[in-house]
Amino acid sequence: MIKKIVRIIKWFGIILLLLVATGLCFPTWTPKIDNENSISELRKVEVNDTSLEVMIRGNNRDNPVIIFVHGGPCCSEIPYVKKYQDLLEKDFTIVHYDQRGSGKSYKFGTDYSDVDASFHVRDLLALTEYIEKYLNQNQVILVGHSYGTYIATQAIAKNPELYRAYVGIGQMSDTIKSELDGLQKCIKAAEARGNTEDVIYLSGLEKSITQGEGITPRNYVRKYGFAARNINENEDYLKGFIFGSEYNLLDTIRFYVASIKYQESLIMEALKNPVSDIVTEINKPVYFVMGKYDCMTSPEAAGEYLNILKGIGTHELVIFENSAHYPQFEEKEKFYKWMCDTFKKGA
Repeated sequence: MIKKIVRIIKWFGIILLLLVATGLCFPTWTPKIDNENSISELRKVEVNDTSLEVMIRGNNRDNPVIIFVHGGPCCSEIPYVKKYQDLLEKDFTIVHYDQRGSGKSYKFGTDYSDVDASFHVRDLLALTEYIEKYLNQNQVILVGHSYGTYIATQAIAKNPELYRAYVGIGQMSDTIKSELDGLQKCIKAAEARGNTEDVIYLSGLEKSITQGEGITPRNYVRKYGFAARNINENEDYLKGFIFGSEYNLLDTIRFYVASIKYQESLIMEALKNPVSDIVTEINKPVYFVMGKYDCMTSPEAAGEYLNILKGIGTHELVIFENSAHYPQFEEKEKFYKWMCDTFKKGA
C-alpha cells in the first residue's frame, strides 16, 4: 500500500513538472484577424539597444495607428487587452508594447535599476519612428494610460511632429495634489460607510503624502471603488496569464519579478518630479480622458494641468461618468465611439 502511494506521488510529481516545463516554454502568439489587409503580430522590436515586445492588431493595417503606452509602472496590458479593444480594431491599428525591463521585455540577468522615465521616453520615440515606417504612416495617435501618461506626455512634447494627437487616459499631473485628492475621496467614502478605523488610518497619511513620501494606498483606493467600477482588472490579469495566448508562465514570472524590483523607484520618480513641472507646452491636440470616480489619478488635478498647458490645437477634458481609472475598458463602447468621432470623421 505504501509503495503504491509513493508511486502515485512520484507520477503526480512528474506530471506536475511536465506541466510547469510546458508552461515555461509554451510558444506565444496573438490570434489571427481574418481580413484581407489585417495585421495581428506579437514579436520583438529592437530599439535603442534593447528588445521591446510589441503587439500589433487591426482589421486593416492602413487604418489610423494608435500607440498605447501602458501604466503601472511595469504593468503591461498585452496579457488581457484584446477583449477591450475588439471594437477599436475595426477602425484603428492598435500597437501595444512592454516597456524596457517590464513583462516580456524583461530579460533575466539584466540590471534595469538605472532605467528611469528618460529611457522610456527615448524608447517610445524610437518605437514610434519604427512603427510609422513599418506601417507606412506619417503620424500616429499617442495614447498613454496612468503611469504611461508620464512617459507619453514627455514624448509628444519632445517630438510633436511624430504624432497626430495625444490622449491621456488617467492623466498624471501635479502628483501630490492628485494623491491628496484621492486620499480625501477615500476618507469621505470611509466616513460614509462608518469605517472609523479606515478614516483614522487614512487621515494619518496626509502629512507624508504632502511631503512627497508616499501615495494613497491602492488597496484602499480599490476598496472604495476608485480604481475600477465596471471591470475587475486583477481578474483580467489572472485570466490573461492562465488562458491568454500572449503570455506563458515564464512571461508571467518576468512580469512579477520586474514589478517587484523596479515599480517603486519609477513611482517615486514621478512623485518627486511631476509631469506638470516637466511639460508645460504641447503643440498638438491634447485630450485628457478621465473617469469621474478615478482616485489613482485625480480628474480635478488633470483639469487644472490642462488649463495651464500651453500649445497649439485642441485642449479638451473628457469625463466618463461611469468609470474610475480605466474608462477605455469600463465604458469601452463609449470610448470607441469617442475615438471614432474624434479621429475618424473627416479623416
